[in-house]
Amino acid sequence: MNPKSRLHIYFLPMMAPGHMIPAVHMARGFARRSAKSTIITTPSNASKFSEVIDADRRSGFDISITLIEFPCREAGLPDGCEDLSSTTTPEMFQNFLHALDLFRCPVEDILRRGDPDCLISGAFFPWTTSVACSLGIPRVVFYGTGCFPMCVFRVLREQRPQDAVASDSEEFEVPGLPDRVRVSRRQLPYHLRLKGTDDDPLLELTRKVLEADEAGFGIVVNTFHELEPAYAAHIRKLAGKAWHIGPVSLISGGTSPENHHDCVKWLESRKPNSVVYLCFGSMAIIQKPQINEIAAALEDIEQEFIWVVGKEAEVEEGFEARTEGRGMIIRGWAPQVQILSHAAVGGFVTHCGWNSVLEGVAAGVPMVTWPLSAEQFFNEKLVAEVLGTGVPVGVEEWSKRTDERAAIGREKIASAVARLMVGEEGERMRSRARELGEVGRRAVEEGGSSYTDFDCLMEEIRMFTASST
Repeated sequence: MNPKSRLHIYFLPMMAPGHMIPAVHMARGFARRSAKSTIITTPSNASKFSEVIDADRRSGFDISITLIEFPCREAGLPDGCEDLSSTTTPEMFQNFLHALDLFRCPVEDILRRGDPDCLISGAFFPWTTSVACSLGIPRVVFYGTGCFPMCVFRVLREQRPQDAVASDSEEFEVPGLPDRVRVSRRQLPYHLRLKGTDDDPLLELTRKVLEADEAGFGIVVNTFHELEPAYAAHIRKLAGKAWHIGPVSLISGGTSPENHHDCVKWLESRKPNSVVYLCFGSMAIIQKPQINEIAAALEDIEQEFIWVVGKEAEVEEGFEARTEGRGMIIRGWAPQVQILSHAAVGGFVTHCGWNSVLEGVAAGVPMVTWPLSAEQFFNEKLVAEVLGTGVPVGVEEWSKRTDERAAIGREKIASAVARLMVGEEGERMRSRARELGEVGRRAVEEGGSSYTDFDCLMEEIRMFTASST
């Protein structure tokens, strides 16, 4: 491969919103730095961001989408199941993971027919390390999470302090971290509760992922050094090469469709810091009993709100009429970054997905933490205990299914929201959150830590390309 003045970066993001969204932001960021970006994904996933890619192309940026078919039938999945959020049973989840392996041949074919200088791929595509090696290009791993949860994961996986406690509810300290972090076994993903000898496909995939990471070129993380400095340094030490380029939601220039949403006009009529924004991400299906408790809490404290629910969610009859004028329910997609950045929003009730955490931090908004699954309980610890910008609502059980846990009562919800939105404690957290938000915004500006890391990543890729000729 001949050295070129302009890099061509290919992206293969995991087909899940929490991975796809930041990867697209990243690809757009590369294009804004005069690289050529090509995103490889399936038709259904591409449809969710093709509009903004088209807008970037019209603005002169060299960015495109290359489509591959999702092997639904070959993997034993129903047609249209192209996104991790579409999996509703453990069997479907396993079949989805199998489908990711079936992408190897078509992705390798695309890369061989193209002119790649680098492949940035999700961690759940460990085979991309060997594919990149065979093509003589670097593979950079993208994790959809931050340095703090990655450090916690590594300790739990390698030292297994969770095996020493007598019950799932007993708390234990995660050893070797810069901060004192205590969790219980029931707050861990299922594969971390299992003994290392247990036969679990996710444990085997984790081993493959780690082996591929170690053999790869390095990792790129959606974070900024100042947010979690000790953990960022530790991940860099472990990975050899790690680039912290976030918050990536700030490096891609935003998305024009957000400007037309009705909620923006509604927020213009609200006082500063008066509205709480509630959103539990695209993966969660909140059951009716829990929806009713949230609605009751918002009514009890007469809190102004924007609440994002699923398209099929059943909100108590009469609730919207009773809260008309001081609340808005959005069914389906919402312009989260723009909502959080509005001066009227003073708090964020969040499931603690990493994208949401970073978007809240970048906007300078404190949070009520309501973790559900994945690494979200670790993210809650970072927000509430390390950063001091969050109030836990009191969730104690990790589960992908909200119907498997008892609903959080209206009293707990109302108390947490009131602590955040009213009084001195909430104002202290808001002040701290605003400070972090300002630091995050400076990080992606020229001369900032993330801006510099982005430059370093591109230069490392150029040096690799030049040395391989």
